[in-house]
Amino acid sequence: MSTERFRLVLVSAGTSDPSSTRLLADRTADRVTALAARRGHELTVGVIELREIAADISTALVSQLITPRLQQAITALAEADGIVAAAPVYKASPSGLFSSFFHVLDNDLLIGKPVVLAATAGTARHALVADDQMRPMFAYLRTMTAPTSLFAAPEDWSDPALNTRIDRAAVELVLLMESGFAAQIKDESWQS
Repeated sequence: MSTERFRLVLVSAGTSDPSSTRLLADRTADRVTALAARRGHELTVGVIELREIAADISTALVSQLITPRLQQAITALAEADGIVAAAPVYKASPSGLFSSFFHVLDNDLLIGKPVVLAATAGTARHALVADDQMRPMFAYLRTMTAPTSLFAAPEDWSDPALNTRIDRAAVELVLLMESGFAAQIKDESWQS
């Protein structure tokens, strides 16, 4: 075990302040930070609040113009060693803001990046959205998604099982970051 510095970036598509989506991302980041520290690593956490750059995202969608604020978010992701991607669920899919943000990114930006997928909703009916809707998009972007995805409906916040899932996802993310797989892929000339 060697000491390394990792950069974790939270992408939160929550629309309120505070939002349950951001709360789930923060709880996950707290666990990742604690686990990384226990393994002798330093972790810095950055946050991309998509609601703050919503107009920039829509501008990029219709004109391909990348504003300075959007470029800052893109740069943060490019420099990230790990990502927690958290979306609210509306009508059985992640919010349009969340999807639109990832649609404007270059297809090669996130290759090999470790990602935890997280979703929140007002009802447990949407519990499979992270795996059914979000995971395919991140597979297309060629990320290394953690096997454990996270979901929280209102009744889950007081359920100890949510903490167990967060712990599992955090361990998976730390192990993926330690593997350095993203950096290895970036250095390879066979990358398409």
